[in-house]
Amino acid sequence: MNAAPALLGYAATVGWVAPRLMLRGGWPYRSPVLAATVWTALAASFSLCVALSALHLATPGAHLHGILYSCSAALGGSPPGTATMERLGQAASAVVVIAHAASFTFHALRARVARNRHRRILDKVGRPSAGLRATVVEHEVPAAYCLPGLRPRIVVSSGAVERLSRAEIDAVVEHERAHIACRHHLILVAVESFATVFRGLPLARHLREQVPVLLEMAADDRALRHSAHGVLATAMFEMASGGAAPRGALSAGGPTALVRLRRLLAPSRCAHPAFRGIVAAAAVVIPLLPLLLACPPGLTEIPLPTMPEALSGPASGIPVLS
Repeated sequence: MNAAPALLGYAATVGWVAPRLMLRGGWPYRSPVLAATVWTALAASFSLCVALSALHLATPGAHLHGILYSCSAALGGSPPGTATMERLGQAASAVVVIAHAASFTFHALRARVARNRHRRILDKVGRPSAGLRATVVEHEVPAAYCLPGLRPRIVVSSGAVERLSRAEIDAVVEHERAHIACRHHLILVAVESFATVFRGLPLARHLREQVPVLLEMAADDRALRHSAHGVLATAMFEMASGGAAPRGALSAGGPTALVRLRRLLAPSRCAHPAFRGIVAAAAVVIPLLPLLLACPPGLTEIPLPTMPEALSGPASGIPVLS
């Protein structure tokens, strides 16, 4: 049985239906780390599903555990049409993988070049602050952002230093340290690469919109381990007009500040532990479902012997004339 129809149906569900269900739920903003994990799991599952669908469309009847045998059969003398279709399927699957790798590399290098350029500018115009453990730049608008990577740096504007209290500045700096410690910039690169490969897909569009907000909320939650809600909320309110961060950087203010501010000021409600456990288990299973569809349990593929082997085998039951 060809698994391509099931794989395509599952890909349609993940690419079009699942994002709507995620957006309707109220739990993602209460558990931002878990929600970001689910979004990335959906993206990984969709990509794997597309790669396997291409393989199974080209080789009807193939199963995941028979791929290696199919390759060896094609190299060892399969019918010409079969071998060609198998190669086309393998090439289409490889294209999906290569496109993801190339897109990730492109966005990662572009962000790194932008960060390195910005670091060189900061070396000229910024002044290190040992007390804040950050670089202060002259800018009247309160703002703060971080440059992640191998040489991370936290940047705070002079307007933020003048208008925020020391506790508020510390909360902002902790927010930026959370971005650096959790490697959020790599997640954003992966999201951007997926959205580039599957441009126009609802899952890609909502992934690009939701994951950055969720990562900012996750950094807020880490900052709240050291600061009070009111302190962080006041700092976010002051920096709401700070604008977007430079390319490759992550900002504590900007356009997501108002959404995060409403979340901080709303009554604190955590998702039920049982619900979080179910969603976490689903996040683990979702990327594996395409593999289960391509290789259903209990289904084996036994290579059939070639005609000369069947005629000459001792158990063939066909008399040999001498």
